[in-house]
Amino acid sequence: MSPATAELPALIAILAFNASNQLAVRQLGSKTGLPFTGTDLAMATVRLESAFREHTPPEEYFSANAGGRAYRVFFAQVTGVAADREIAFLSLEKLAANPAALAPSLAVLLEKLEPHLIKIPYLHLGENDFIYKFRPEKERNTSIYAQDAAASMLYQSQLCAAIKALARQHERTAAAPVTLDFGAVRYVIPSHFGFCLGVRNAIERAYETLAENPGRRVFMLSELIHNPFVNEDLLRRGLRYLQTDKGTPYTDGTPGSAQLWDTLTPDDIVIIPAFGATDDDKRRLVRKGIAVSQYDATCMLVEKVWKAARAYGREGFTVIIHGKSEHEETKATFSNTLRHAHAVIVRNLDETRRLSEIIASDDPAVRARFYEIFAGKHTPGFAVNRDLARVAVVNQTTLLMNETLEIIEHLREIYRAKFGDDTRVGGSSRRDTLCYATQVNQDALSRALAEPLDAAFVIGGKNSSNTYQLFRLCEQKLGEKAFFIQSEANILSRDAVEHYVYVGGGVGRTEARPLWPADCTPKRVLITGGASCPDGIIQQVITRINSFFPPAQLRGIADVLHDLEKSG
Repeated sequence: MSPATAELPALIAILAFNASNQLAVRQLGSKTGLPFTGTDLAMATVRLESAFREHTPPEEYFSANAGGRAYRVFFAQVTGVAADREIAFLSLEKLAANPAALAPSLAVLLEKLEPHLIKIPYLHLGENDFIYKFRPEKERNTSIYAQDAAASMLYQSQLCAAIKALARQHERTAAAPVTLDFGAVRYVIPSHFGFCLGVRNAIERAYETLAENPGRRVFMLSELIHNPFVNEDLLRRGLRYLQTDKGTPYTDGTPGSAQLWDTLTPDDIVIIPAFGATDDDKRRLVRKGIAVSQYDATCMLVEKVWKAARAYGREGFTVIIHGKSEHEETKATFSNTLRHAHAVIVRNLDETRRLSEIIASDDPAVRARFYEIFAGKHTPGFAVNRDLARVAVVNQTTLLMNETLEIIEHLREIYRAKFGDDTRVGGSSRRDTLCYATQVNQDALSRALAEPLDAAFVIGGKNSSNTYQLFRLCEQKLGEKAFFIQSEANILSRDAVEHYVYVGGGVGRTEARPLWPADCTPKRVLITGGASCPDGIIQQVITRINSFFPPAQLRGIADVLHDLEKSG
């Protein structure tokens, strides 16, 4: 900057974005330039309001030198069509594709925009606001995804509705299990099972979006939830996925075709699933001028973890994320935390013990092992001596709460032994980052497992983390009488159930097991579903097991429902 330029006061530039993250620009002769500038914020705001009556309060984000002048750059989100016909909205990707057509000041500011892209979709939200709040029951559109017979069978169950009405006095508190007496067989059903609020909200968002946008391409960033039947039903209705749950991009399937990511235009819709999304994926959508916030179905309880990680970072803690590094939710939490703090991912208590050996030691050789053991699981620039001085724990919401609490207490013991106190460990026994929906399903299952049982079926997608945690609880109590299945189709006969064996790292295998010994009567079978299991599948599993008994020995569903009504 020249001495003459330095003496000039900085100009104010307001970058105004619409809900699709496209930038408002003005045609200035042969160049595209900045429409809302001024010698002070008041002047720039007047120019903004002459074009857009509705906007968020301008907020300052960065400074830059452009075109021989210093600029202070503010962001605002605007609503509606510009009153000035010379103002148009263009995607950042389109603007960047032809830098020669840009006024010098705009070209420079766009180059400085990259670190701030993630903020643009959420300019209308306060720091403590949630992207997508849970809907109260009266506002839920429960019929939107069940408009044909196939979907009705998938999502609706008279039995499950009756159980929930009877047993769920409080959404956050497990109650005693319910027994369904079909005569020859009895089913023990936990008070809480199946869809959590975050999943229900995300599913309804997806079906509503498809119904409200005929003729537009609607994509999901990756699988909506970890349930193949829900995802297949959405695909049948026209939804498409941009990438796998591991982040591998899809193409349209023809040889040599482009990735679907590269075909996106501002006319397309991309839904972010309940797990959330990484900052890199969101930035990519922002550049393309695609609405992000409007179709962001991130679960409030996942976002609560992000907010806790941000708070810990501001307090000077390094964040330890208890999660599976390959899981979408953990990747999103790690990415979000990166903006506020250093972080490292630990998979379980055993891996935490390996981290603790490094924390406890002052030997440089031992500490250097951190970068080998946790390669790809820590933030860039992580310095062991600096960043393990104070830590706080958050978790992947689908994991077992008790394991997270064990990790926290183990770390407290290590820091007490080394430093004489445990104030260097944030999180303690607080449960502010633990998903109550995951926990109440686990608590309800534990109560049901106290009953005498001949078998247990846990229903959910093979890659569903929370479903696997429920199976672990059943396996601890029942051993090989516990089955992890995806639907009634896995129950082949009395002698063979296709049980899914999870090996680890997203890998597993299916093996056949007998249902139960022939002399085991009467039958008492526990059935529960993970947070992504629709009620209809639970009832179909009951119907399938009933089919192994003579009809004369079975009571009808109407009689069972009548029993539930009487007990309520």
